Amino acid sequence: MIYKDFQGMRLSNLGMGCMRLPVVGGDDAVVDQAAVEEMVALAMERGVNYYDTAWGYHAGNSELAIGKALAAYPRDKFYLADKFPGYDLSNMGKVKEIFEEQLKKCQVDYFDFYLFHNVCEMNIDAYLDPKYGILDYLLEQKKNGRIRHLGFSCHGAMPVLKRFLEAYGEHMEFCQLQLNYIDWTFQGGKEKVELLEQYHIPVWVMEPLRGGRLARLSEKESAVLQAMATQRPIPAWAFRFLQHIPNVVVILSGMSNLDQLKDNLATFETEDPLTEREWDGLLALGGEMTNPKALACTACRYCTSHCPQGLDIPHLLALYNEHRFTGGGFIAPMALSAIPADKQPSACIGCRSCEAVCPQQLKISEAMADFSAML
Repeated sequence: MIYKDFQGMRLSNLGMGCMRLPVVGGDDAVVDQAAVEEMVALAMERGVNYYDTAWGYHAGNSELAIGKALAAYPRDKFYLADKFPGYDLSNMGKVKEIFEEQLKKCQVDYFDFYLFHNVCEMNIDAYLDPKYGILDYLLEQKKNGRIRHLGFSCHGAMPVLKRFLEAYGEHMEFCQLQLNYIDWTFQGGKEKVELLEQYHIPVWVMEPLRGGRLARLSEKESAVLQAMATQRPIPAWAFRFLQHIPNVVVILSGMSNLDQLKDNLATFETEDPLTEREWDGLLALGGEMTNPKALACTACRYCTSHCPQGLDIPHLLALYNEHRFTGGGFIAPMALSAIPADKQPSACIGCRSCEAVCPQQLKISEAMADFSAML
């Protein structure tokens, strides 16, 4: 197992994400406990020592399942991460109640790592609102030894990340980002990593395979990778890409069965760094995968000065590109929930004033109509 140093600890570079545990009968709320325990046993045997769960995973049952599985091992043999569920605004006033329940569900006296979950456009105001006392409570638990390391996960755009860091950055020890060779440019991953480096905050990675998309390449896409190195399995390319980024410490993979775990363990057994040619090749492939579905907006903002509705068109097009590529997903709707109704895609009146000044000649009005229909 490859290990990375973090404040005197050796963390397994591969972390077991507990959002996609094996389930019974296809029901996400019914975790296959026996299968989870079998996976944890193999993971522990092969050196995985980092496990990541959350309040909402598997309809609240992920914490129970991983807590029961890890209870079979000495507490100092694994690191457990959990999160405060601020993705649901109704939880904001319940930090103490939820934290205490999480400890019970996970059968532990402390969390090695604890996160503000999913800092984004929808919840940034509430997370930073002192009336909820979230930061104060979590810092108190850290002082009491019930949280060893405090961090946050972020699906928000760059302005959200900047705002959170400006407010709480001095208290954050790590940040969990959606990062892979598509999102390095598609979601501004490179700029986010660089910003975190300015705060001396290391990166934990979520969605390294982009929800499995980077493990299921087309024949044409696979051929591009095999032309560079035939012996490397397709999913391994995505993991090696992340290992190439110096600031990355833990790479979380949500494995749903024993075979996926075995494949990932093989990848993380030894170092196999990318060459510069392979790095460039992966970025080029990521661009090719997104370009057919993406509008090439350069955010010049000529359009915004001509929109009678005052829409932030570049921002809306970025969300549109994300939603189209993902085929749905939660990121765009989540971001849009923070935007007033009269500034959303449905507010576009199709006047085409924006298109008259667009240097890229984008069909913006059609994109707004399509976006509204998709939503």
